[in-house]
Amino acid sequence: MRTLSIASYNIHKGLAPFNRRLTLPHLRERLRSLAADIVFLQEVVGRNDRHAERHDAWPELPQHQFLAEGMWPGSAYGMTAVYDHGHHGNAILSRFPIVSAEQEDISTNRVEQRGLLHLELKLPRTRTHLHCVCLHLGLLRRSRSVQLALVRERLMRLVPAEAPLIVAGDFNDWSRKATADFHDLGLREVFELTTGAPARTFPARLPVLPLDRIYVRGLAVKRVQVHRGPAWARLSDHAPITATLAWPRPQ
Repeated sequence: MRTLSIASYNIHKGLAPFNRRLTLPHLRERLRSLAADIVFLQEVVGRNDRHAERHDAWPELPQHQFLAEGMWPGSAYGMTAVYDHGHHGNAILSRFPIVSAEQEDISTNRVEQRGLLHLELKLPRTRTHLHCVCLHLGLLRRSRSVQLALVRERLMRLVPAEAPLIVAGDFNDWSRKATADFHDLGLREVFELTTGAPARTFPARLPVLPLDRIYVRGLAVKRVQVHRGPAWARLSDHAPITATLAWPRPQ
């Protein structure tokens, strides 16, 4: 078996809770300490002119490139929310080559813009591509139901049944509806498999809600962890989660 480490994190646009200060430089160092092969990120800023004027240390690069620089050779960004002074969305950072990347709008109303980012990655010494989907679902239950249906339809249409698959991100789902919706696709949530329940990740200072998830198919779960504590709580309103996975060597 070969191992693969992944992380999922809602970075809150690189700002501390309540947007009081820029945390992105410190967040980059903490994110690198996780040493993940693939990182699924939500609320990543591609451009924000107002924040750039307000914060002297605001990077010139888009946040996904700033975070990936020197650590993850591959990175992709999917623009989700667009406004007059900029935009933000989802991103995936990868140590493996990116074969393809596509963003899909799964918004259900004009107020709450949501999307998913779908990548195919070339894993070493295998002909099978790893499919990775990073998403951020809506706050309203009805919206999430529609969005989960759109995600299911995409996976059934574009991901071969034999291909390994990871779906990760901020699901805003404390009722485990995503688990039920994904079950017949062979997707299993890594914390549910190992601890019996999704990880509590929000709010980061005292996590009580299991909003962030990692679902996998065709990969064995070896180890999982939710990263709590004061150091992480100062960076974002979500706690990051990580998983070590394994896939069989080719016969």
